[in-house]
Amino acid sequence: MTVTVDTLVDGLAFPVGARWHAGHLWFSDLFTGEVLALDPAGGALNTIAEVAGLPAGLGFLPDGRLLIASTRDRLLLRREADGSVLVHADLAGVTTRRLADLCVDAVGRAYVGSRGDDDAPASTADLAMVEADGTVHDVAGALTCTGGIVVGADGRTLTVAESRAVPARLTAFTIEPDGGLEQQRVFAEFDTGTQPEGLAIDAEDGIWVASPTTADVLRVDTYGAVTDRLTIRCPYAVALGGDDGRDLFVCTSRSHVPEEALEERSGTVLRMRVSVPGPGH
Repeated sequence: MTVTVDTLVDGLAFPVGARWHAGHLWFSDLFTGEVLALDPAGGALNTIAEVAGLPAGLGFLPDGRLLIASTRDRLLLRREADGSVLVHADLAGVTTRRLADLCVDAVGRAYVGSRGDDDAPASTADLAMVEADGTVHDVAGALTCTGGIVVGADGRTLTVAESRAVPARLTAFTIEPDGGLEQQRVFAEFDTGTQPEGLAIDAEDGIWVASPTTADVLRVDTYGAVTDRLTIRCPYAVALGGDDGRDLFVCTSRSHVPEEALEERSGTVLRMRVSVPGPGH
């Protein structure tokens, strides 16, 4: 599949946590501690929040308030309408690892994953579910580096990328009415070398997967089969958006080492067109 790739932003350190919301692409530049919002139409890039604990995953409550995973202090932060940033929940009681991606469902429950450690073999961590009022639950255990999280269109299926599992895989759960997770199962397994990181789900419940180790982004259908594969150097996060939902945004960086990423500033936000739009289009 050949597509045209546009560079929307460059000079970033390590962009992750991409989400499309209210006509903007929101993402975290992890190592600079900034949460940014990009207007793809006009090109404006604004700093929305500064997070000392380093921001990663992002999500939005039903009323539009932004949730931010603060990686080092294991806090879920909430940005209010006036721009103030408050603690929404403390996840230290669930996970002892650095926070990673998060996903908010239609009723405001946030599912928050952890990176584990960069050791060999990779350590595991639990998955937290935070209710809209900030109550924290431990809903899944022993996941290996949850680099990405998405919820299906029906609100009943949650899928996580176990980035450093062997073999690397997407793991799915059934979401119970109370937000708990049951029926853990392998949804897709990948060839040796693939490292699934950020995820984005489309209107057909196909999942786009960023794999920095194989320099591509790939789409997995509802049967777990790869339908599309695009060559992109060092992709770490993806999001679907734009006016018609068919813009695939990809966040890249040549280094995931903090000192190198801050010095090189090789991080970019790219855009390309795909055939299946994001949810709601």
